[in-house]
Amino acid sequence: MQTLDTLYKENYKGFIGDISDDLFVKTVINEISTFGNIKILINNAGEPSFKLPAKYEKEDIDKCFKGLHGMILFSTETLKAKEERDLKIVNIMSSAALRGNKQEAVYCATKWGERGYTESLKVAYKGTSVKVIGVYPGGINTEFYKNSRDYVSEEKQSTFMKPSDVAKTIIYNITNEANLTVADIIIERNY
Repeated sequence: MQTLDTLYKENYKGFIGDISDDLFVKTVINEISTFGNIKILINNAGEPSFKLPAKYEKEDIDKCFKGLHGMILFSTETLKAKEERDLKIVNIMSSAALRGNKQEAVYCATKWGERGYTESLKVAYKGTSVKVIGVYPGGINTEFYKNSRDYVSEEKQSTFMKPSDVAKTIIYNITNEANLTVADIIIERNY
């Protein structure tokens, strides 16, 4: 099993910033473009706010929508930089994009928005060398839930999937050598 660091060696670099900041996104894509050909864009961002619907405040809504905003900005700027050639856009969302959840109304709304955006990209670039892949993982054992212990206990979280297993599954499917594209990846934990 290859990992991104063995596939691309020195050809990757991390950037830290606000993905909903237009200037940050443009700067990152411009800098990445100077390295050469952008082959894969992986949009993987989200911040939860787990509350009953009547408990949401504006700050919760803004926090949840940053991931959708960033996904659109990064995809748009990458498509401009790439001139629509040989690109895979991988939008990692959540199983929350597939079903509603009682204490995840706003989070689900953003993930459903990401799903709608992903499906629209697929239609817009059908028949081109731009491939769009939607990824819908269930619970992953990360720090994602650290501020939501009233919703997801540490005991429950310990049954969630290992991040490394999820990452390997995604990388395997998006870097396959076959003449095909896996359009959607739903990853669920074994209960």
